[in-house]
Amino acid sequence: MATIASISRRDLLQKGSGLIVSFALGGAFARPVAAQTGVAADVGKPLDPRQVDSFLMFHSDGSMTIYTSKVDVGTGLRIAVRQMAAEELGMPVERIAFVEGDTALTPDHGGTGGSTGIPRGGVEIRQAAATARQALLELASNRLGRPASELTLVNGEARPTAGGPGVGIGALIGGRRLSLAVDRQAPLRDPRSYAVVGKPLPRPDVPGKCTGQHVYLQDFSVAGMLHGRVIRPPALGASLQSVDESSIRAIPDVRVVRIGNFLAVVAPDEWAAVRAARELKATWSEWQGLPRSNDMERQLRAAAIAREETLVDRGDPARAMPSAAKQLSATYCWPFQSHGSLGPSCAIADVRADGATVWSASQGSHGLRSVLARTFGIPQEKLRVIYMDGAGSYGTNGTDDVAADALLISKTVGRPVRVQWMRADEHGWDPKGPPQLLDLRAGIDFEGRILAWETQMWLPVAVPGTRPLVAADAAGITQPRGQNAGQISQNADPPYAAANLRVVTHWLKEVPLRLSNLRAPGKIANVFAVESFTDEIASAAGVDALAFRVRGLSDPRALDVLKRAAEMIGWQARPSPNPQSVEGNRLAGRGLAYVRYKQAENYVAMAMEVAVDRATGEVRVERVTCAHDCGLVINPDSLRNQIEGNILQTLSRALHEEVKFDRSQVTSVDWASYPILRFPEAPKVEVALLDHPSLPPLGAGEASAAPVAAALANAIFDATGVRLRTVPFIAERVKAMLTRA
Repeated sequence: MATIASISRRDLLQKGSGLIVSFALGGAFARPVAAQTGVAADVGKPLDPRQVDSFLMFHSDGSMTIYTSKVDVGTGLRIAVRQMAAEELGMPVERIAFVEGDTALTPDHGGTGGSTGIPRGGVEIRQAAATARQALLELASNRLGRPASELTLVNGEARPTAGGPGVGIGALIGGRRLSLAVDRQAPLRDPRSYAVVGKPLPRPDVPGKCTGQHVYLQDFSVAGMLHGRVIRPPALGASLQSVDESSIRAIPDVRVVRIGNFLAVVAPDEWAAVRAARELKATWSEWQGLPRSNDMERQLRAAAIAREETLVDRGDPARAMPSAAKQLSATYCWPFQSHGSLGPSCAIADVRADGATVWSASQGSHGLRSVLARTFGIPQEKLRVIYMDGAGSYGTNGTDDVAADALLISKTVGRPVRVQWMRADEHGWDPKGPPQLLDLRAGIDFEGRILAWETQMWLPVAVPGTRPLVAADAAGITQPRGQNAGQISQNADPPYAAANLRVVTHWLKEVPLRLSNLRAPGKIANVFAVESFTDEIASAAGVDALAFRVRGLSDPRALDVLKRAAEMIGWQARPSPNPQSVEGNRLAGRGLAYVRYKQAENYVAMAMEVAVDRATGEVRVERVTCAHDCGLVINPDSLRNQIEGNILQTLSRALHEEVKFDRSQVTSVDWASYPILRFPEAPKVEVALLDHPSLPPLGAGEASAAPVAAALANAIFDATGVRLRTVPFIAERVKAMLTRA
């Protein structure tokens, strides 16, 4: 376990060191002290996101620290935001430290989700940096006796543009505050002069992660810490009847914690806690309140409706449909899915009489602080949440719940407590990505163009309030019972020309399992349906899938990504399915899909080549090409990494992942029952970035995930002539479809 000693942040700030220590990394990025125990939250630093000093601190040695509530969950935010600020301030990137997700130090300008890290978080910090640049040039003007208009910031100094002596930023302002409001109109640097933005600078966290030196939350410890494990009931709604503490008497120094139906053990040694959790004898009531997971389409269609909402209404599809030359209809179904984080969720809590500190991998530290404070009766100003890297996130997995576990146990035993979930906890008790059901209907005219389109969706409704915490529920603590899986109804309408279009959502009152926002919430399933159905229309019209899409689009950026992805894959125009797909038992095909994310953000087109084993039904993705346009590219290497990760994770979701449950509990609780993509299955992935330096940057955390399942389904159809409309595309399902074809 890595232990970081207690050091006064106030002392560090007063001495101008800005909460940083240094380590060597090809230019030595400054690295902030990530987590400390027992330090007062009030360090005297502004936290108002309207103030420059809340985001930026300049130090007397010429370095700077960025403070942000946005966190880097493997997306490359730590380097990209540095680049954005460095560009505006003319400061070397390696002289900029980065403090993220610490509620005592960072302004709350939102959690990390919805691909907002760059277009909101980074852009806000860039604007603060632009405001600071103006102020620094005015200070330099007074010092150098030159008009600010004749000065520029270069390499950490204010210098005359015509040459001559300059003055360092540290000497101008280091250790003091600017006391300025962020000027939303402060001019930004001309993209034509960019020297840092757009460059493939290395991520500062990668060397440590590659060499095992990076401290993840799972590796972290604090002085006097105990290890906790929660004992889960055998059924989601079971009640605790009795506990036999004598059953673990042979394990030394173990304490049992019972609060209502919440049952846990703590011990100074983690293995002792694991053993005790396994061996403690407890009696639970029976409970069978779940439907079975083997008929999700029927369940969703029969579920109670909270309300109906018409999202898009153009023309009159019902009136136009009968005049169509051909009508098509299809149903697409997406299952519950887990986040599948490689390391189970972990948190540390230290609850004391004068306040509490929680170390968490949450994507929203400030939001988590608010929920924990309200739920457990701790004044918000006395609760500090500090972000540390976890082993995977992809939305809200078990991070908030495990933080609640740790806080409740620590509050009970009066010691710092680390709680690490086990794999069965993670898969069995994390909130899930939602199930989705879509009915699509379309009519095409005699030229094969879309005359009318209707989409009907059955989706779980969002309920105001926060997602209930498992620990609070078990302990009988009153809490709001909200439900939210994110903006799951977007991209349910086709991007292609259709004069008559209607999209209706049937919002379901409830679904069997707790819900969460899972990467690209809702959009993957919706694009899977829309782009698969688009392929069905093209095939029915006898038109090449690329040509059909190009004919229905007029946006040049949309056309650019489609043509680029197709060019990269070597697309040959012909209708699907492939008339020459058979090579023995191997069936070969290609497919593509397109999305403008949320119909307002990134443009992404994707093409795939697949092989399907006719005897076993096994699908193998051999090659993926992706053309990606997110406006201004901050760091091309980081962006490619993110896109590649999106593609591989969503291939996993489309090929393998489905939460299973019986009448009592989730049964897919390990990697055998909930498999994910393995290294030998990873295809060759090629990414083309279409950079637009004069346009705003758009986040890339989600968009390239959206077309993956559709491109895969279209490629499988091209290879086999069989249309898969239910995820995942497991071998048994594919083989059964091939047998019936």
